[in-house]
This record gives sequence, structure tokens and C-alpha cells, in this order.
Amino acid sequence: MAREDEKADAMEIDGQHQQVATTAVPDGFNADYLRIYYGKFFPHVDFFKWLSYGNDGKHPGCDQSYVGRREFSFTLENDIYIRFQSFDSVAEMENSIKEKCPFKIDIGPVYSVDPAKRHAYAQSGNNVFVPVERELIFDIMILASITYCGYIVVVVVSIAGLNNEQRAAIADYFRVYKVGGENTMKKVSLTGAVLHPFLARSYTDVLKGFFEDKLLLSQQLFASEERYQKILDLIPDENVASELHDKWQGNRRSSISKEDANATRWEQLKSTLQSGKHKGLRRCIEEIVFSYTYPRLDMEVSKHMNHLLKAPFCIHPKTGRVCVPIDPDNCDDFDPTTVPTLSQDIVSATIAESLQGGIRKLIQCKAPAVQEYLDLVKFTQLPADLTNLVPHEKLLLHETNH
Repeated sequence: MAREDEKADAMEIDGQHQQVATTAVPDGFNADYLRIYYGKFFPHVDFFKWLSYGNDGKHPGCDQSYVGRREFSFTLENDIYIRFQSFDSVAEMENSIKEKCPFKIDIGPVYSVDPAKRHAYAQSGNNVFVPVERELIFDIMILASITYCGYIVVVVVSIAGLNNEQRAAIADYFRVYKVGGENTMKKVSLTGAVLHPFLARSYTDVLKGFFEDKLLLSQQLFASEERYQKILDLIPDENVASELHDKWQGNRRSSISKEDANATRWEQLKSTLQSGKHKGLRRCIEEIVFSYTYPRLDMEVSKHMNHLLKAPFCIHPKTGRVCVPIDPDNCDDFDPTTVPTLSQDIVSATIAESLQGGIRKLIQCKAPAVQEYLDLVKFTQLPADLTNLVPHEKLLLHETNH
């Protein structure tokens, strides 16, 4: 049987600090379907191999204790948490999943010692039970509909031996959207005489065109007072914002179409902010575009190794959907409404084939040194010389919250 601690410890899951989570059971989500899913379709073997990072073989560089120091957390029915579980083999893990039928599976860090034996090490007086490795995670909140506030969560995972300070530095490098501050309406402040080259490339190559060519019209950002007021609130000069508001209110009964109104008002806003009489507001245009298009990171998830990560291929306890990998090369084609749900449909052969295709993306490794040794479905013999091998994975996970 798996080694486990039945006591529910304080936990951090998916960037949320919480002791108890509400598990709403949707239509079609029930333990009977879940048992079928875990018994027939959950990719236990490939899932375990992925988390082993090549340490489940017999090659000279294999750390046999590696996967046994990884924490697994189960959330059972009625919000019962089982933390600090560990498994030495795929058989142990599979048997435990099938027996307990968890409503949610989370992955913790790799610790310095077996997490199930942490209390024994604590009694020795030495602080040896510490997380030593965990995937570097970027929890990106993407607004699927800015107007109607639906969203999905995408997690980019990469293995790296980084401490918390190094993780925080990397995450902060990518962050522009910041919560809080004196002006709570304005979340993006781009300081300095010129943009950082990374932000400048993001703006000119991706964000500006996406905002003007797609977002303006699809989200009708200037079509009504309620919507364009949200953009005017991002202008720090109240007189300028009031001037634009009065202008747009004055011509709201004109014959201009909504499509033209969005483009026209955006051009009027840019012209006003770029004019020489309003000093210090030229950067505001870029800040508006970044506010609406740049990824928003949950910094706490990236900074700390003790956060738990929702496991791929587990079931979302609120929506009943499978947490599936997304092909990063074709992420624009991903349709969250087509993700399999835990219902009678999930036991069909079509869904099974879909899951098998997904696991291929899960276990793909980008390191050229090992790519030739991997089959997309099964791991083959790894090379004997792993001296220069730094295993890493890149994975996009989709989690539908609405």
C-alpha cells in the first residue's frame, strides 16, 4: 500500500491559501464514473514515468529515491485531504488512486526525505525535511471573455533546481500586471524612459496588433459608456479622461456604427494622449494595451516550492472536465468546450483515444540529448551517460473554471 499521512495539514493549492475548499459536485460528476475513469482511462504508467524524470530505470545516473520523495495529495469526497503521500512504484500509486478514488489529485515538490516519514526526521531535531525541487510554474490567468469575465487557467511547467528567491526573480521578470497600489484601477505601470527590450518586442510584435485588430471589435471595448469607462479609468490624468468621456457622450447618438465607434474612439484616445500638451501620458497607451492583453501571473505559485499543482488528467471537481495538456505549438486551436467531461461519454472509445493522444504531449521531452530515446507513448531505455543531462518538460495544462 502507499505510504500516507491521513492528517490534513495546512496546504496551498493552485495559488490559493486555504484550509478547506468547497467541492461542488456538478451533474455527471459522481464516484461511479470516477472509478471507471481511474480504472480504465487514467494514464497511470505514463503519468508516473513523467514525474520520475528518468529516475525509474536502472541506468548509472538513476536516483532510485527520487520519485519516492515526491509528495502526492488527494482530495476525497466531502473535502477530506490526504497530504504527504509518496509512492515507490507505479503499482502503489495506481492501487491507491483506484482505492481512494480522489476527487482531485495534486502534485507537491520533491523533498529531501520521504514526506511520509517527515515526523520521524523532525524528532531528530534536524530540519532535514525541506522541498528541494519542484517544477517552475507560471500560473497564467487568461480572460476568455474580458467583457463577460470568463477565464481559463494555463500552467506552463519546466523542471529546474531553483530556490524560492531565484523563482521569484524569474517570475518578477515577466510580470507587469500588479495587484494593489495607491491607484487600484491602474494595474500596469511601465516605468523608465524606454521599455525593456522584452516588453518592447512583446508590444510591437504581438500585443498591439492583437489589441487593435481583434480585441477592440470582438470585445466591443468602446461600444458603450460602461465599457469605455473602464479604459478611461486607466488614464492617470482625470481632466484628460473627462475630456474624452464628454466627447464620446456628446456623439453617442450619431449614425456611426459600433464597429466604427470602437476604432474611432481608440484613435481619438491615442491622438489625445500622444499630443504634446499632455506630458507624461504617451506611455499610457502601451499600459492600456498591456492591461488587456499581457498574461497575468499568479506570483505566489511561481515563487514557492511548497505550492501544490493540479495533476494532469485528473478531474476538475467543479466542472467535471478533464485537466488536459495543450499542444503549445497549436494552442490557438484549442477549444475548451471540447474538453472531455466526467459523464457517461467519458467511458467511450473516442474519449479514450483523446486521452491517449494527450499523454503523448505530456511526456514529450525537449532536451535533444534524450529526445531520440523517447517514444511518444512509452519510455524506452535511457542513455547510460547522464552526466550532462538536465531533464526538463514544457507542458501547458488547461483547467476550465467556468
